[in-house]
Amino acid sequence: MQHKLDAFARLLNIMDELREQCPWDRKQTFQSLRNLTIEETYELADAILNEDLPEIKEEIGDLLLHMVFYAKIADEQGAFDIADALNAVCEKLIKRHPHIYGDVQADDEETVKKNWEQLKLQEGKKSVLAGVPRSLPAMVKAYRMQEKTKQVGFEWENKAQVWDKVVEEMEEFREASEQGLSQEKKEEEFGDVLFSLINYARFEGIDPETALERVNQKFKQRFEYIEAHADRALTEMSLEEMDALWNEAKRR
Repeated sequence: MQHKLDAFARLLNIMDELREQCPWDRKQTFQSLRNLTIEETYELADAILNEDLPEIKEEIGDLLLHMVFYAKIADEQGAFDIADALNAVCEKLIKRHPHIYGDVQADDEETVKKNWEQLKLQEGKKSVLAGVPRSLPAMVKAYRMQEKTKQVGFEWENKAQVWDKVVEEMEEFREASEQGLSQEKKEEEFGDVLFSLINYARFEGIDPETALERVNQKFKQRFEYIEAHADRALTEMSLEEMDALWNEAKRR
């Protein structure tokens, strides 16, 4: 434990030095760091998807630096420091785990999740969806909202019902497209298809964001294979010729 505490203290000391001595670090604000933090978060997400442990270690460090940076700026403004932030999350974890730190019984994951959402409401949250960030990517947001509303019983009974909803929404989208309805209406119906598919993926234990990103990576690798092995510019090739290289990439 001590070597972990020493490493964290080292980061805090370096942050103090950089904030005092480095022109770039002195200039940073909450707002200027925001987009950089989002970028670092996605870099960690990529490393996790690739199961690249050395890269995961590096990206964890980068994100920890950002958390310390925000706390340092807040400390300078007299708002809070890193100890306040850490103690706050510790108190929240203790309060929301009464099955560990109290006398509540919770023997499975679903009970823990339900207790967590109920405790959040007791803390003053006006909605079970209040904790879903507005800026989350739409697919992740849909999945998280479905997970959260499930904890209060707003859920289909079985996946067959969910699949029926998928089919229903696909038919409504097809009709909207064939009937030449407005672009806004077609967009709405397409959104319903996606939302229902995400819900079905959840019932199957599939993370739709991860599933789509794996397909993105597969598409990228195969298309780059086409580019690398084409004997002339792609614009001069037929779809059949490119498709042959695509199938070759699949076999490899």
